[in-house]
Amino acid sequence: MNKNLDDYNRMRDFSATSEPVAVKPKGRKKTKDHALQFCIQKHDASRLHYDFRLELDGALKSWAVPKGPSLDPKVKRLAVHVEDHPLDYATFEGSIPEGHYGAGDVIVWDRGVWIPQDDPAKAYAKGRLKFELQGEKLGGLWNLVRTHMPGKQEQWFLIKHQDGAARPESDYDVVVAEPDSVLSERTLVAKTPKTPKASKATKAKSIKQPASPARKEQSAPLTGARKAELPDQIKPELATLVEKAPGGQWSYEVKHK
Repeated sequence: MNKNLDDYNRMRDFSATSEPVAVKPKGRKKTKDHALQFCIQKHDASRLHYDFRLELDGALKSWAVPKGPSLDPKVKRLAVHVEDHPLDYATFEGSIPEGHYGAGDVIVWDRGVWIPQDDPAKAYAKGRLKFELQGEKLGGLWNLVRTHMPGKQEQWFLIKHQDGAARPESDYDVVVAEPDSVLSERTLVAKTPKTPKASKATKAKSIKQPASPARKEQSAPLTGARKAELPDQIKPELATLVEKAPGGQWSYEVKHK
């Protein structure tokens, strides 16, 4: 098992999380022997992001893409290289408990196969991957390019190639248009930041504001009201068939015979 999969296991407590354990494969298939899978997982952790994963050398090479993929070739999406994940992770959906690495909800946003345009191992080592995606949401040619920007983790760019599958982001944002899982009916709604508590000055100001005229009208005493006991049972008013709608400003609905 490669070192990055050791890192994957070390960073997780599998007695608490339902994520799959990385195990040593019995036999590694050659890249040319089978189609290579890819998946993109929408992950609502400390911040909502998209985990882009490509199968290579018996594992899923993984990048965290904060804003998700864009179909616009003019848009470069930052992709932060993270530890490899086991192949079984490609179908993982669930909730990682609070206090654990990557805590938050995960859905499979897209999946399919990827077709490298060059030797994938050599291209990955050089930091310049060009490939075709055949997914449920994404298609066409793409590029992953390693940058020289400083940081604790390698920073790459995910860029859509100019082809028939490309679309300007001003016309179509795929992560907004298609937010849900491709495996289930699950969806993710990003956590809403807590509203900051109002200051004492703000509270005092709101208390001193006079009531609106509408509020005064609502608090005015009723005229002609009489006290009476509530009946034991209130029958709902049923719809009655009539030849035409009543005059005046009434709301009504058609009742079919």
